Amino acid sequence: FLADITHLMYGVEGAYGIISQPRTTRTAVNTYLDGFLKEENVRFRDYQIRFEVKGPKDSWLSAPLVEYGDMQKRFKGFKLTVGGGLIKKGEVIGVLGPNSTGKTTFVKILAGLIKPTKGKIKSEVSVSYKPQYIEPKFKGTVSGLFKKELKKDSEKQLQKEVVRPLNVEPLMEKELEALSGGELQRAAVALCLSRDADVYLVDEPSAYLDSNQRIETAKVIRRTMENRGRSAMVVEHDVYFIDLVADSIMVFGGEPPTTGQGDGPFGMREGMNRFLKDVDITFRRDNDTNRPRINKLDSKLDREQKAKGEYYYA
Repeated sequence: FLADITHLMYGVEGAYGIISQPRTTRTAVNTYLDGFLKEENVRFRDYQIRFEVKGPKDSWLSAPLVEYGDMQKRFKGFKLTVGGGLIKKGEVIGVLGPNSTGKTTFVKILAGLIKPTKGKIKSEVSVSYKPQYIEPKFKGTVSGLFKKELKKDSEKQLQKEVVRPLNVEPLMEKELEALSGGELQRAAVALCLSRDADVYLVDEPSAYLDSNQRIETAKVIRRTMENRGRSAMVVEHDVYFIDLVADSIMVFGGEPPTTGQGDGPFGMREGMNRFLKDVDITFRRDNDTNRPRINKLDSKLDREQKAKGEYYYA
């Protein structure tokens, strides 16, 4: 959306990096997804990143797991209002909206960390929560933290489902306090998903992660919920990430930082249309890779989609 010319960087984490020659942004992004620099004859990844073409679900049909009525939460100088809704079994709900409109506050209410001023949650389910801001309070290694937090009999399955895809194995013998922001994020997401819970509340899992790690993290969350038949709510600012992981959408708005309003969950099309209309952006799919692309402002496609009220591709 921002760039005209783009360089690719590749290499080995913590060892070396190489900058490629410049390309137009569309070509650069598609080359990055392919993992092969044709002009340099270099393959920097042994697999392609593929985007699945799927129509957005209008509704998620399964049994309710968590139900909440209209809620309010007041702080000094801030008021959050959330309309009643459901989290259904097996559903992944994406949460989108501006900063300081109450997304994290709402997730903390669901996690039981704070109580609403008005309203209540009608459920008794176990919750695993990954906070927005991660503080490495544990004194020891990543491996030590996992052993302290998790059951021994789940270790083998977790390696396959979560730890290996998120590339947390190389971090296991590192001290938690010595991890970089991205490493700490990967470890925190892996720990959250490794716990046995009914609902996983994941606040900004893509922060500090590179493009490839973001895509892999979205896939791991999606796959974990499908394999276990569990539910998740994912707060994110990365719309591509939400597009990959979510079945339905909650949209937050209001007047930051004084008021917040949360609505939904909506089906993907309705929720994404609401959000994208607010930020005046339309999406389409790239013809070669099927990846989500933002239309240039006031381009022919942008004008056509806005005229139809379809900000989000079918």
